[in-house]
Amino acid sequence: GPGAGPRGCREEPGPLRRREAAAEARKSHSPVKRPRKAQRLRVAYEGSDSEKGEGAEPLKVPVWEPQDWQQQLVNIRAMRNKKDAPVDHLGTEHCYDSSAPPKSKVKYIKQTSAILQQHYGGDIPASVAELVALPGVGPKMAHLAMAVAWGTVSGIAVDTHVHRIANRLRWTKKATKSPEETRAALEEWLPRELWHEINGLLVGFGQQTCLPVHPRCHACLNQALCPAAQGL
Repeated sequence: GPGAGPRGCREEPGPLRRREAAAEARKSHSPVKRPRKAQRLRVAYEGSDSEKGEGAEPLKVPVWEPQDWQQQLVNIRAMRNKKDAPVDHLGTEHCYDSSAPPKSKVKYIKQTSAILQQHYGGDIPASVAELVALPGVGPKMAHLAMAVAWGTVSGIAVDTHVHRIANRLRWTKKATKSPEETRAALEEWLPRELWHEINGLLVGFGQQTCLPVHPRCHACLNQALCPAAQGL
C-alpha cells in the first residue's frame, strides 16, 4: 500500500518504543536486590554471650542506705566509749529480781526451765525457731542468746531503744511501727558484721542520751546529723 516500505524490511521503531526497550535492557542487567537482615545494635555496656558465661553474676541493684549513717555510727561509738550505761553492767544475776518480780516472768521462767530440762538436757536450743517457742522468749532475746551462747549472729536484736533510735536517725527506709519491723528494715542494708554490735551500742545510747522523753540532743554528737533533732 502507499507509504509501505519495501517487502522484507522492518519498520523503524518510534521514540517511545526505543525508550521502553532501553528501560527493559537496564532492568535485565541490574543486580537482584535481596532484603537486608536486621542487625541488632550492641549497647556499649552489654557483654557478649561468651563474656557472660554461665557463672556470671547478675547486675547488682544499689541497696538503699541512710544518709550520714556511717558518721552517725562513729559518733555514737565515741559517746559510748566509756561503757558506763546500765546495759553495760547487766549480768545473769539481774535476770531474776526476788524482791518484786512480775508474775508473768516467774511463770515463764518456771515453764522454760522445765522444758530445757526435759528436752535439751538443761541447755538452751541452738536455733531462733526453737528459742522463740519457749514461753516468754521473743525475737530480741532469741537473737541475743544465739550470739552470746552459740556465737552465731542470726539477726539484729531490736528492743524499744533500738527501735526508737533507728526511727529518729531515719535508719529505716520508712517509719516502722514495731521492733520486729525495725529489725527487718535494718537487716536490709546494715552490713552483717555490725549486727552483733548494734544492740548494745544503741541500747546504752538510748539509756544515756537519746532518751524516750526529753532526749539530750544538746549533748549528742549527732545533733547536726539527726533528722529528729532538727525539729526540736
